[in-house]
Amino acid sequence: MRIGIDLGGTKLEAIALDEAGSELVRRRSATPAGDYGATIRAITGLVGEIERGLGRRGTVGVGMPGAISPATGLVKNANSVWLLGKAFHRDLAAALGRPVRVANDANCFAVSEAVDGAAAGAAVVFGVILGTGVGGGVAIRGRALDGANAIAGEWGHNPLPWPRDDEAPGPPCYCGKRGCIETWLSGPGGFGYGDNDDGTTLADMLDGIRAGRIKALYAIGENPLGTLPASAGVREALSGLDLLVAQDAFLTDTGAMAHVVLPAALAAEKDGTFLDGHGRLQPVVRALDAKGEARPDWAIVAEIANATR
Repeated sequence: MRIGIDLGGTKLEAIALDEAGSELVRRRSATPAGDYGATIRAITGLVGEIERGLGRRGTVGVGMPGAISPATGLVKNANSVWLLGKAFHRDLAAALGRPVRVANDANCFAVSEAVDGAAAGAAVVFGVILGTGVGGGVAIRGRALDGANAIAGEWGHNPLPWPRDDEAPGPPCYCGKRGCIETWLSGPGGFGYGDNDDGTTLADMLDGIRAGRIKALYAIGENPLGTLPASAGVREALSGLDLLVAQDAFLTDTGAMAHVVLPAALAAEKDGTFLDGHGRLQPVVRALDAKGEARPDWAIVAEIANATR
């Protein structure tokens, strides 16, 4: 039996596979952000829970943010900063009492897609992860390319290309520089920056909820409970609302604690436009009919507006 762990900035997920590669069980828990020892214990807890439930012992592999430095044997380049400078692979192996294989999560993703996923059969695959951080991995003929410094494929700490005057020097990054792509495209980065009067960031909204200035929140296509780190105290803030409305195509973590859930249509179930990564407007033509009570976002908002005017 093989047990794989996905160590993310906000969640831990474990899966057990049998010898044929079929899923046996899957478990998930919150990542104890900011606490290295608790992270080790959380992983060992998930592994122990799976093994007790199945009555079998397995090998363990972990996809993690950042990489193990070839020079020092310690974690580097991890946006989960409590891992930095730690002998993560050795500490986890000691806690589990067995060898542990560790690799960068984006490399794992790229290899998976190259072997039997969307890029199966491609000679060279570049995989991109947009989550708590921004990562990238390269697979060549189905094998991860680590590079001399174990960061081949990483692009999140390149500077934002062609920044406007109001985008320079950019938000501060945990790496010590400013304006890294990760500070713009990651989940936390998309919410927390911008000292202007053009609107209120999610971080400002959470502060307003805690201070009692905001009593209701209507989240359309956003899942702050699932994208922001536990250290942001999102659950505690949202639980203080008089009304939380979640509008999404799926029941997200935020939707699970909402007072009202409004089912939205998927992208393929509606007409409209979106901005691509180059800022160009792209049309979307409906390919499928929405299922059940799902409606396009604009139609839901329009109906609410008409009912409350």
